[in-house]
Amino acid sequence: MKSTNGGVPGFPELSLGWYKLEEMEPVLLYDMLALREAIFVVEQSCVYQELDGLDKIAAHLLVLHGETPVACLRLLPSNEEQPRVRIGRVAVSQRLRKQGLARRMLENAVTEARRGPSSCGVFLSAQTYLKGFYESLGFQVCGDEFLEDGIPHIPMQM
Repeated sequence: MKSTNGGVPGFPELSLGWYKLEEMEPVLLYDMLALREAIFVVEQSCVYQELDGLDKIAAHLLVLHGETPVACLRLLPSNEEQPRVRIGRVAVSQRLRKQGLARRMLENAVTEARRGPSSCGVFLSAQTYLKGFYESLGFQVCGDEFLEDGIPHIPMQM
């Protein structure tokens, strides 16, 4: 594990940690991907290529209940094509939504992203209906709304 933050404030039964793909045990990796698929493909009725190859270079923030992921996101490093660190695949199981867990995860991800080069910004493509949530974290819209896999999104940065 890259780093562990231990418990999640406000969620004593949960633990939080950063992982690289190659550091995950097969069952943990499977459970993380199953969580993302359940939310992004099944719940949102969106057929798309969930396994896009980017997980190999990402840092993954996992929120665990025991050994089972209940929330996750990934952080993609900046590069020549994308000069900002990119947050993506933010997923929280239904039973834990609207309780502040996603906020804690995003705050942790922004802190982790800012450990890199100081000139590097933080970027994400937000589902449009979550614009207010991301603005409350300090993100600002930085482009026009677009469709990604049939779902309206807006680019945001901080």
